[in-house]
Amino acid sequence: MEAEVAIIGSGIAGSAMAHAMGLQSRDVVLIERQFSEPDRIVGELLQPGGLAALQELELGDCVQGIEAEVVHGYVVHYMRKGQSVALNYPTNEVGSTHTGRAFHHGRFVMNLRRAALENENVRKLEGSARKLIYEDGNVVGVSVKPTGSDSEVEIRAQLTVVADGTFSNFRQELCASKQQVCSHFIGIIMEDCPQFKSNFAEVIMTEKNVILVYKISPHNTRALIDIKGSVPTNLRSYILESIAPQVPTHIKGPFLRAVENGRLRSMPNCFLASQPKCVPGVIMLGDAFNQRHPLTGCGMTAALSDVILWKKLLRDVDLSDHSVVLSAVEKFHWERKSKHSYVINVLAQALYSVFSASEPNMEHLRYACFNYFQLGGECADGPISLLSVVTPKPTKLIGHFFAVALYAVYSVCNTQSWWMMPLGLVRSCSVIFTACRTIFPLMISETLKPIKVN
Repeated sequence: MEAEVAIIGSGIAGSAMAHAMGLQSRDVVLIERQFSEPDRIVGELLQPGGLAALQELELGDCVQGIEAEVVHGYVVHYMRKGQSVALNYPTNEVGSTHTGRAFHHGRFVMNLRRAALENENVRKLEGSARKLIYEDGNVVGVSVKPTGSDSEVEIRAQLTVVADGTFSNFRQELCASKQQVCSHFIGIIMEDCPQFKSNFAEVIMTEKNVILVYKISPHNTRALIDIKGSVPTNLRSYILESIAPQVPTHIKGPFLRAVENGRLRSMPNCFLASQPKCVPGVIMLGDAFNQRHPLTGCGMTAALSDVILWKKLLRDVDLSDHSVVLSAVEKFHWERKSKHSYVINVLAQALYSVFSASEPNMEHLRYACFNYFQLGGECADGPISLLSVVTPKPTKLIGHFFAVALYAVYSVCNTQSWWMMPLGLVRSCSVIFTACRTIFPLMISETLKPIKVN
């Protein structure tokens, strides 16, 4: 079988890429192990920047007909102090508020697949992608074992797109950076759960855990409980005894019922810096080559924004000309950082480190971050505009991060008596050091260059 483009994986990134390439009148084969509706506990919250990207890709209708919930922002709960603060998504140039969407992941993916396959230039092949086909150091396609077949077939393509997600089978041979597991999300579905504020997602900071809560349909609310380290053996008892007593009262009933009677599902939360190997004839897309902690819900936004970039970079390009495509890979790598991925990646990891504070200095930063939001104005609007990917400016991100760090220093010093001020200064220096230790490695990870393969 021959095609111009072979895409491995028909999740968010793969399906959107198939649609984009099909609109450019390219012959596309979309390969997926199973085209039945996927069932995942993440990929359910689309930020306003992602919704805008979806519309730019002419896929805006894919959030229709799936009972998607409109999201206007976040409520952050700091349970140690029993306080909450609402962060509204920013307004656009005409004064209306940007909105996101939350939905059942599988329903959204099925709509994306349907939109891609409605294009006559896109074909599907159900089966497992086994290995890439190399000739003279170039990837010229992929070998696939179709569902129900005992033999493999070769898909010969000018360009192979690897978009097989977080558990990619091709990452090791195509990506130089290593995947790191930060924590695990335990997912539950709460039935008819009230919201603290209508159409707002919620972030709950308990003593040792972070919980993300958002409504995905009129009667279903997702709760994602973050657990550092290995997942406890007796998970249900652990949640009921250690976490449930700390959740806000408005969700406690549905939360307890979901934990006691519902299905508990676990998923690793990973970090993977973007550092692809430049192999002629193949590119990587989505979680296969770049991941960040899903606390901020920006993974789909990153993938869709990447597809927009590839759509522009490959327009009118002869895909058989590997030198031109490799040049596009270099441009893609740096342009995505300036447009969206730098902010998405650094913000996700930094915010998770702060919100899941596990030592005293991080706790100072966490409380300072919460108080910073409470100041309102730019102290609230700036961070939420970054999180929503409406204005993903790296300088703005770094500025707000160190503003929080300085606010933490102020809080530490302000609570000390004058004769204890030397101790306060020592603690302040320690807090600043912790902030630098948190953010600088993430900033450095965004400077990694693609690896050129001879």
